[in-house]
Amino acid sequence: MITSTHNPLVKAIKKLHNSKGRKEQQLILLEGTNLLGEACAVNYPLVTVCCTSGWQESHPQLWEDAESQCERLELVTPEVLNAIATTVNPDGVVAIAKRPPIPSSPQLPSSLGLALETIQDPGNLGTIIRTAAAAGADGLCLSSDSVDVDNPKVLRASAGQWFRLPITVCSDLQELVCQCQNRGVQVVATLPNARLTYWEIDWRVPTLILLGNEAAGLRTELTELANVQVKIPLWRGVESLNVAIAASLMLYEAQRQRFFLPS
Repeated sequence: MITSTHNPLVKAIKKLHNSKGRKEQQLILLEGTNLLGEACAVNYPLVTVCCTSGWQESHPQLWEDAESQCERLELVTPEVLNAIATTVNPDGVVAIAKRPPIPSSPQLPSSLGLALETIQDPGNLGTIIRTAAAAGADGLCLSSDSVDVDNPKVLRASAGQWFRLPITVCSDLQELVCQCQNRGVQVVATLPNARLTYWEIDWRVPTLILLGNEAAGLRTELTELANVQVKIPLWRGVESLNVAIAASLMLYEAQRQRFFLPS
């Protein structure tokens, strides 16, 4: 059992708290029972699993699953677990996994996709990933100046759907939009003063949803490129919606139309 926070493994794991450390070691940090369970469910390559003895006793099946697909298992004290976790109250387990290569070539949606520009909050990105997977989106493209895709908070907020939704990081969203339009994909952007509301357009055709930065929104260049501009009606005095909420509304309107409206 690892009992000291000065242990070399502990020091190596703590480096994964920041972007530089994750890139240098080509590893990511999976915190909590839910993320570990999702990783095991999709046979994601685990390197090390650290847990307390109490967690091991409470989760015998997940311990067994993790043991079968990771390179190293370590029991640690609660003090050590607190040192290697980024959360305030970790639930007993932290795992290290291989950092996947994030494609830079955008995947054009065959049905429904998202393109996100300069998303800064990891909780927002994780929530969008989770919702996009739940709504059956093909994938998500993120601008290269956004929060790191492998930020631990992104993974936690995605509730494990990070492992399932195809994600690319793109340096030129304008090129992606043009490629989509050349393939007949409808590109939808939100604008406060748009003429149409988001439920008045046809979501049953192949569509790319454009969403922008939490504070500044989409760049004008991208908004103007969109085939369709829509608004999300807001009650008087309310200026805007959280970007993850906006994404959820449109994703589920698309799902509603595709499942419940005649083709």
